[in-house]
Formats: sequence, C-alpha cells, structure tokens
Amino acid sequence: MKKLTIYLARQFAIDALILFGVVCVLLWLVNCLRSFEIVSVKGQSILTLGIQALYALPPLGLSFFYICVGIGVVRALAALQNSHELHIVHISGGLSALWKAAGVVCAIAVCVVLLFAHVIEPRANRQLNILTAAIAADLVSSALKPNRFTQVTPGVVLLIGGRAGGGEIRDFFADDRRDPQTRRTYIAETAKVSSDGQGYILQLRNGVLQYTEGNGRFSEIRFTSYDLNVENISQPAIADDGLAGRDSIALISDAWRTGIWNSATVNRLLDRTAEGLRVLGIVALALAIGAFPSGRRARIRLPLEAIVMLVAFAERGVSAYSPFGSGTGAFLLMAIGVGVLAGRSWPRRPLKGVPA
Repeated sequence: MKKLTIYLARQFAIDALILFGVVCVLLWLVNCLRSFEIVSVKGQSILTLGIQALYALPPLGLSFFYICVGIGVVRALAALQNSHELHIVHISGGLSALWKAAGVVCAIAVCVVLLFAHVIEPRANRQLNILTAAIAADLVSSALKPNRFTQVTPGVVLLIGGRAGGGEIRDFFADDRRDPQTRRTYIAETAKVSSDGQGYILQLRNGVLQYTEGNGRFSEIRFTSYDLNVENISQPAIADDGLAGRDSIALISDAWRTGIWNSATVNRLLDRTAEGLRVLGIVALALAIGAFPSGRRARIRLPLEAIVMLVAFAERGVSAYSPFGSGTGAFLLMAIGVGVLAGRSWPRRPLKGVPA
C-alpha cells in the first residue's frame, strides 16, 4: 500500500473514530440518566447502572455508526480541500490512491458493523434482559417497600403488603398494562422469588389472575400455585419474537440443524446484513459530494456533514415505512451513492478551445 493511500485512509479513519467515540460516550451518559431510577428507586448501585447503560449501548451505537463513518469521510475530504491537498491529489494522478483509501476504510467499517449487528448487539440484548430480570428480582425480594406502589418497567406496577421470614412476601399485587389490548393483574396471598438456574421465578400462592381486554371483557383465573417468570414483568414490551437476544451464529446453526428456515429468521438475518450496505452507501455518497474540488462559491454554503445527516435520516424513514423490509433504505442509499459517484467520476470531453 502506497504512502498516499495510508495517509488518506488514516485521515478518514481518525475523523470517523473520534466522532463515533464522542457519540458513544454521549449515548452512554444519556442511558445512565434515563435509567437512574434503578439507583434512586430500585436500590441498585452505580456500577449496576453503568453496566445496564453499557448493555443498552450497542443497538444505539449501531444506528449511528454508519453516520459517523460518512461524516468522518466527508470531514476529512473537506479538510483536504481546504488545505488544497485534494487538488494536488487530482492533478498529480493520485485519484486511485483516494479510491483505495476509501475502499480500505469502507471494508473495515463494514466488517465492524456486521460484527456488531450479527454478534455483539444480540448478545448485549440478551445480557441486558438478564440484568433487567435480576434487578426486578432483587427489587421484589428485598428492595420493594411495603405499601408503596413501585414501577418495575414502564407499564408494570408492583405493591406488597409486607415481608415474612425466609424472603416470603405477603399480599402481592402486580398490574401489567404494557399491552394496550389486554390488562393483566396478579393478586396473591404470598409470593417468593427463586432461581431455576436459568432465570428468576416469582412463585405465587393462593391468588387470582385477572384479564381485562380492550373490548371490556373480563376473565379471572384462581390458583393455589402459579410460577411467573420475572422476565415477563421486567421487560418494556410484551411482544418479543425471541430473536433479538440470539446472535446470527446461533440462528444459522439452529436452522441448519433442523433444516427449517422460517421467514422471521431469514428477515432478521437480512436486516442485520443491511447495516453493511448502509456503510457502503454512505461512504459512496460522501465521496460523491466531497472528493471532487470545486471553485464555485455559494452565497449560502450547506455543510457537507448536514447533507450526510439528512440523507441518513431519509434512509431510516424509507426503511421504516417500506413494505419490502428494513433493508430497502440501505439498497436505495447504496444505489444513489454509487450512481452519483459514477456520474461525477465519468470522464468529460474538454471544452472547445481548451487544451485537453
């Protein structure tokens, strides 16, 4: 690899890494502030707060990673243009080094984002679920105060009458309103938190389970013994396909072993792979708008970083509302980026009277 290629690749990578590092720190701090109730209300330590915020970071970081790469590339190109280094690259025949440097950075970024999407994010989601369940179990077993309503997660409120020996809870009450179509209420004379080796179980004794549906229909089930998984009342949403906490290696292994490739698994794998296409598209777009120096002076100059942000926002909107899946925006972004880059790179005939 030539020195010019290494120099340009380093400029692209440094700007992208600095920006992504700043974004990660800000996202982690925001997660800590949003979850500070686990310290003030749920009786956990600052360390637990930091770990929970860290587990919640990969999904958010993945959403901003390709944007940081695009802004890093376009910022480096703008700096090269301001220092006139970009002009020298063009007139000295170093354009191939520019493409190679962008290709190296893009390839590394694609590998990183695919690693995050297929492995790190699902495992972080799983660990976050486990930690959330552990916090809820600790809240119910020891930190929950008698005769005081406490929100375990948005939509789930708990109340206990008191505590007895051996960790037993008297007069247990839980109200679950996370599902707008169904309201669930758990009432039991006694309750106790135990572990089955894989998670935490809330053992309810001599109680009733009440269902209230959206149409007003009411159902009631009485029981002498009912085991409730703590994860069922500690997660922010009821509907979960079970794939968010499983990495792609496990999904592919199970499908290969059973020979069943259901649509949910295939769509999840494609959605995770689409993150790599977003990197390709945003880098191509950044090169198209920033790799070609121009002598034109605009009265109102729109920052190139803002263009990248606006395009990324539009891509997310297309992906969210497209009937063809969340990868639609990634394909469209890549097509636009490659098309604009190819159009601006295409050799043009010299003007008449101007030497070639």
